[in-house]
Amino acid sequence: MFGCIAVIFGAFGAHSLKNVLSADAMAIWTKGIEYQFYHTFALLFLSTFARFRTKLVDFSFYCFSIGTLLFSGSLYLLATRDILHLSFVNIIGPVTPLGGLLLVGGWILLFLAALKNR
Repeated sequence: MFGCIAVIFGAFGAHSLKNVLSADAMAIWTKGIEYQFYHTFALLFLSTFARFRTKLVDFSFYCFSIGTLLFSGSLYLLATRDILHLSFVNIIGPVTPLGGLLLVGGWILLFLAALKNR
């Protein structure tokens, strides 16, 4: 589903938002899509190797999923805050690095799982 949403948001950004958002806001939107796609592929990778499923792999899956929601989701809200007239964006700002930390944690856990199952 993350991949589907990334494609939809990419097309929406390219066709509907590029004339409405500033260049900086469009760059933020695009960064959200990029990281969503990267971690969609990571989740796909994890799902295809179910026979190597361990607690480390499970935690990596949760870190990637929640991290993507927080990181990319907050970037989408930050990019569109002016056109959506969002007043709670100051609260969203700190969510982005938290999502990023979860993404990094997911990669570390995946690395540890690979070392353990080598």
